[in-house]
Amino acid sequence: MKVPSAASISFREDVRASDCKDIRRIVSSSGFFSRGEIETAVELVEERLTRGDASGYHFLIAEWSGRMVGYTCFGPIPCTQASYDLYWIAVDDGCRGRGLGKAILKRTEDLIAGRGGLRIFVETSSRDQYEPTRAFYRNCGYREEARLEEFYAPGDDKVIFVKSLS
Repeated sequence: MKVPSAASISFREDVRASDCKDIRRIVSSSGFFSRGEIETAVELVEERLTRGDASGYHFLIAEWSGRMVGYTCFGPIPCTQASYDLYWIAVDDGCRGRGLGKAILKRTEDLIAGRGGLRIFVETSSRDQYEPTRAFYRNCGYREEARLEEFYAPGDDKVIFVKSLS
């Protein structure tokens, strides 16, 4: 497959049943996530398909030549006035390094701002393999807000990043 550039990507917000297999493929391609985490990513799509907006999960799907190459899943944080969680952002492993992640994240931030969101929170792991992920968020204007020691497992902290959209 030819690797797309960020400029050649189209976006959609509607979620389709066929997206389940594509999201499973994309999340699996990173090699970072456990089987349970991969299934959780797919379950969020299924929840959106079943409950629509009431699910609280919104998606931005990035496609190139009709093939999903990345996506985000985000939603408002209950009991807050204008805060959102970015639950997932993933780019097909074969398409990384072309600015697609930054383009998808920027478009997601614009969608959240358009819905009245003022802050975006992101959680990730402190494990060494996630350093590129943490660097990605820092490079996109997110700052580390908190670290919950040994949240996921001994030696694996939860790192929480935040970005203000105002």
